[in-house]
Amino acid sequence: MRLRGGSFMLRRCKSPRDVVILSLKSTETMYDQQSYGYAQSEPVIGVQSARRAQFITRTYTHLLAAIVGFTAVEVVLFRSGLAGPIAQSMLGVSWLFVIGGFMVAGWLFSGMAAKAESRPMQYLALAGYVVCEAIFFVPLLVIAEYNAPGAIQSAALVTLLGFSGLTAIAMMSGKDFTFMGAFLKWIGVGALLMIVGGVVFGFQLGTFFSVAMVVFAGATILYSTSKILRTYPEDRYVSAALELFASVALMFWYVLRIFSRR
Repeated sequence: MRLRGGSFMLRRCKSPRDVVILSLKSTETMYDQQSYGYAQSEPVIGVQSARRAQFITRTYTHLLAAIVGFTAVEVVLFRSGLAGPIAQSMLGVSWLFVIGGFMVAGWLFSGMAAKAESRPMQYLALAGYVVCEAIFFVPLLVIAEYNAPGAIQSAALVTLLGFSGLTAIAMMSGKDFTFMGAFLKWIGVGALLMIVGGVVFGFQLGTFFSVAMVVFAGATILYSTSKILRTYPEDRYVSAALELFASVALMFWYVLRIFSRR
């Protein structure tokens, strides 16, 4: 297969091992309000409506910027010809090492965003997380482009529609979905164990697993949206954007896996 700016040969192959972006995300632990002092700040839900609206606008503006940045990194990697070597190197090693490395990077950047007092450090954490996710996605994007042309665009559209609909439900219903935190944590641990088992014992997690993970990602979007409104202070919109971006990336990963199997 030839990529813009360079070329490499890739035999037709299956998707990468079922690596879960949840492992990078650690949604239920990375923003614990007791750990990072959020309990000492008034949650945005308790401030005046104009200030709350400003927080929401800033959060989703930064989320959009993160998505645009993610897309820009992928475009650079593919047009420069770096995507091919990156995909080959990542597909050529055990995914346990890849999972471990990106888990560490995810915890590092999410913790930095949550604890940083200065705005530049929060932006650095968000940018670092976006770049890590972009690299992590390269093998799946390469395979999707080769095996199912058009799958990337279709998956992006489905993810956008799903995220928009779930966000509207969380915002307009007024319901508190943070009660799902404990359930999501245990489901996530179970999914991660299945993925590690697949890597160790060589069995494939098929389409049904991907569909289940899309549902799980949808639940994390509801949970994260409620959480940032009920626990985040108004000056933490960068951290809020990072948490939402992680949920969007999780959904996009598994939607793309489904489309790339066509």
